[in-house]
Amino acid sequence: MRAAAVSQKTHFERFQIPGMTDDEPKVPVTCPECGSESRVPLSELDDAVARHNDNLHDGDTVARVDPAIADELTDMVAEDLGLL
Repeated sequence: MRAAAVSQKTHFERFQIPGMTDDEPKVPVTCPECGSESRVPLSELDDAVARHNDNLHDGDTVARVDPAIADELTDMVAEDLGLL
């Protein structure tokens, strides 16, 4: 009888953003100046944030990944890399 393999998932594999589906993860982005909030596919994140800031804020870094999510992801990555 074979024992079932135990999966050791990283934080990224365990982490789910509220509203995330099995498709590509969507990351919450906020813009405190506009008061807007949206969810952007991870693969489009850099371009979407830069486009918003270029078009609406003269390139100033105003829109960003939701700070609470960014902090949590940073901690998870550091832990997975053995830095914490």
